[in-house]
Amino acid sequence: MPDLSRRAALLAALAPLAAQAQPGSFPDHPVRLVVPFTPAGQTDLISRLVAQRLAEDWGKPVLVENRAGGNAMIGADAVAKAAPDGHTLLAITLTHAVNASLFPQAPYDFTRDLKTLTLLGALPLVVVVRAESPWRTLGELAAAARGRRLNGGSSGTGSPPHLGLEMFRRAAAAAERLEHVPYRGGAPAVTDLVAGNLDMIVGNLPEVIAQVQAGRLRALAVTDAARHPLLPDVPTTAEAGLPALRITSWTAIQAPAGVAEPLAEAIAAAIRRALTDPAVARKAGELGFSLIGADMAESRRFVAAEVARYAAVVAEAGIRAE
Repeated sequence: MPDLSRRAALLAALAPLAAQAQPGSFPDHPVRLVVPFTPAGQTDLISRLVAQRLAEDWGKPVLVENRAGGNAMIGADAVAKAAPDGHTLLAITLTHAVNASLFPQAPYDFTRDLKTLTLLGALPLVVVVRAESPWRTLGELAAAARGRRLNGGSSGTGSPPHLGLEMFRRAAAAAERLEHVPYRGGAPAVTDLVAGNLDMIVGNLPEVIAQVQAGRLRALAVTDAARHPLLPDVPTTAEAGLPALRITSWTAIQAPAGVAEPLAEAIAAAIRRALTDPAVARKAGELGFSLIGADMAESRRFVAAEVARYAAVVAEAGIRAE
């Protein structure tokens, strides 16, 4: 993950240069930002923050379109095949980097048909159980997973919560006693956990934080190197005794591969400028995001590295498309 402290300083310094990069003819009609997940999830929340700021900057609507399904590939495929004029963008997550190896017969080629513009933000995952659960620590949950059959939800096969669940399974030596239950997004999985239909989730922080703060869910650990400011009393997975459970979720923006590089850079610059807006930064922080705004070259290197890293995780964990 790019150095976030260095990134914050660079965002502010690059804002004036980004303002000069936007070509005067773009956009000439509304821009679609496709979110290939259900509303109210991590990707949807940060995408709407950025879309609103871009609309103000461009003077044209930036319409967030939720196109969930197909393990986030339906929306991605639509963007990959869209006109390469910059008016159709895609919000991606770690899920798409994993899909590159999990679904070799996907209807689009992640590396060939889409190009990364910039990284928006990153956040840890949180191991959560119901407030009424008997497990009050990560160690107690791990022991329970070794001794009885539990089920854990995720926002879909290959999603960050699914990978987090698999990492928990391995770190806790739970073998096959932990069953994965995939959903079409994080919000419905959280709803089922609150309702008592699941035992646990390794969830994206924005999707679980409200229920934790409301006392309906209990947070046992965060999957980062440091505690999170929104959950200062919740230990890291290392502090809780499972250091191998370490995963960071991220969101980036892509465009069809055929978009000309000068236009791609102009759009990326506008997005980076949006991330410097104090209102966007404040709201993103309230959701738990650390904003990134990396340039195109760094963003593309990062996404390519994540594709390679999680191809190894998928193979090692034996994850199969469902």
